[in-house]
Formats: sequence, C-alpha cells, structure tokens
Amino acid sequence: MKYFITGGAGFIGSHLAKELLKEGKVTVYDNLSLGRRALIRDLEKNEKFRFIRGDLKNLKKLKRAIAGHDVVFHLAANSDISKGAKYTDIDLKNGTIATYNVLEAMRINDIKKIVFSSSSAIYGEAKKMPTSEDYGPLFPISLYGASKLASEALISAFCHNYDMQAWIFRFANIVGSHGTHGVIIDFIRKLRRNPKELEVLGNGKQAKPYLHVSDCVFGIIYGFKHSNEQLNFFNLGCRGNTSVKKIAENVIKRMGLKKVKIIYTGGKRGWKGDVPIVSYNVSKIEQIGWKARHSSDDAVKIAIKELIEEK
Repeated sequence: MKYFITGGAGFIGSHLAKELLKEGKVTVYDNLSLGRRALIRDLEKNEKFRFIRGDLKNLKKLKRAIAGHDVVFHLAANSDISKGAKYTDIDLKNGTIATYNVLEAMRINDIKKIVFSSSSAIYGEAKKMPTSEDYGPLFPISLYGASKLASEALISAFCHNYDMQAWIFRFANIVGSHGTHGVIIDFIRKLRRNPKELEVLGNGKQAKPYLHVSDCVFGIIYGFKHSNEQLNFFNLGCRGNTSVKKIAENVIKRMGLKKVKIIYTGGKRGWKGDVPIVSYNVSKIEQIGWKARHSSDDAVKIAIKELIEEK
C-alpha cells in the first residue's frame, strides 16, 4: 500500500507516519507551518518514506504529489482553535478549501479512499452528553469547528458523486509527545517563565476527554481496517473527561514546584469558540473492537511527563 499523509510532519501525523511505515510506503506532504521536519527525521532514513514540502492550497503541485497513492490520510489543518478567531480566514483556507483540493486531487488521480481527522468541535455546545455521532443539529461555535463540519460535508458529497470511500474520525483532545500547542504545553511554558504563578484561562472547570496520541493512531488504523461502509464516521476518544484545574495541578506537581499561585481569568470558557464541557459517547467504535488503552486522566499524566522531557 502507498499512503499519503497531509500534515504528516505535525503532532499526530508524525506518529501515524511511523506506524504506517510498518505496513507500506508513506509520503508525507506538509508545508511545515505547524509541523516540524525534526519530527520525521528518523523516518527519512527509511527507503519507503518520502517527504514533500508543499501547501494544500497549491492544487497543481498537490495533484502531482498525490498521484499513484492508494489511501490519503488528511490530517493537515489549523489545529490552534484560538488562532482561527484572530485570523478569520485561516480555517477557511487551511481547512475547508484545503480539504476540497485534497478531494479534487484524489478525483483527478482516481484515488478512492480518504481518512479524515475531524473534531468534537463540530458538535458545538451539545445539549446531550455523552454526545454520540448521530447528535444534531450541528452548530459549531468556533471557525475551526465550522471548517471541520464543512469538510465532512464535502467528503460526503465527493463519496456519493465519485464513488469514493471515507473514514471520518472526530477526535477528542489529543495529547502526547510531538505536541505543538494546547493546554499542557501552555502551562509548562508559563511555569518555566514564572514558577511562582500560573494563569489559567476561564474558571478551570472546563472539562474534556483527553486521548493519548498513541491511542489516537491506534484508533485511526483500527477503524480504517475494521469498517467498510462508503462513509464511516466515529467519535475517537475515551469515556470521561479531565478538568483544566486538574491538568494545572498535575503539571505543577510533575514539575516539582511548590506554592504556585493559580490565577483564573474567570468565565465558563477559556476563549471565544471554546466549548467548556465535552463528554463523548464512544460506544460506536467500541462495538467494532477498539477501546482507548488510557483513561483521560492517565493520558494527561503520561502526556505531561512526555512534554516536560521534550520541551
């Protein structure tokens, strides 16, 4: 098999590329805006691996690069939700339009299989929790979530019109080594600047399911291999969630700091577009045999250790 990974030099993509190399040839396509070449340096020693620096907005180059592959794993996006609120076209260009270009390049090259990284952000502030895949109506509150939902719609339409097959995974919050941003990294950086004080956005009661990146990659590959509808879609996460307050306390403890003053900025959300409480129903993917190996709390603890050592 020949696998094509967009965003393959990024957080999740670099881990996925390593696993897929065990099964076939891998091409990573990344513009390195968030990804880092260092994350795939060891993979480049493998003759089955190829790196192409390219931007998904360049359809002409993408069409050439994607030719000859069997499956596309589309992970590239602006994954920093708060950044999308500041630059209102970033999710449109790097999310929705980029996804269209991937699908169009696949259509032109007669590539039929796409695996897409979506997000819990598509559900917005769901009134039913734990939230399952059939929840609706869907009204995201971030431009990132809107872009992911639009991308899912494009994928569905391309599958119907051009006999493609898709696997859509709606990620929980993914944490672990190679992370580029997020609450754990934010806390570590703040505490290294000032080990006596930690600013926490919101009231600290925000709580979401955190999935370790190893479980995420395992879930992607497992779901791809064990479901075979034309349009396959799953919540990819774990049962339960972890509060921001608990994450802050765990980071402080792991860094060996004492008498740290935690300052909460107030309000139920950390920033505009932040969904304060997320709880996932993951029974659909569990029914086909996959289950997260780590709980949300354990994933956070493992990720804190990894990121402190790495950053």
